[in-house]
Amino acid sequence: MEVGIAHYLTLSAILFTLGVFGIFLNRKNVIVILMSIELILLAVNINFVAFSAALGDMVGQVFALFVLTVAAAEAAIGLAILVVFFRNRGSIAVEDVNMMKG
Repeated sequence: MEVGIAHYLTLSAILFTLGVFGIFLNRKNVIVILMSIELILLAVNINFVAFSAALGDMVGQVFALFVLTVAAAEAAIGLAILVVFFRNRGSIAVEDVNMMKG
């Protein structure tokens, strides 16, 4: 049995669906929301690499590296903001974050 593009696309669709469900089903914990966004970005990267390999073009793989870089920076900045918010408020619940709106 050969692993083809359909297998990668199925895996990507499953990861994307898990990420979307994680965002919509758990709206109380900011860390779970950030992890769900990372799952969605991972699914997009799998799509880029799968289509890049199937078409014999390196552009998708290079773009996937850029997306990984941005995702790592987003995770680092998001967690740093959460640490500062937790130190100030004592909680990282989404309801507390919504109260910060002016």
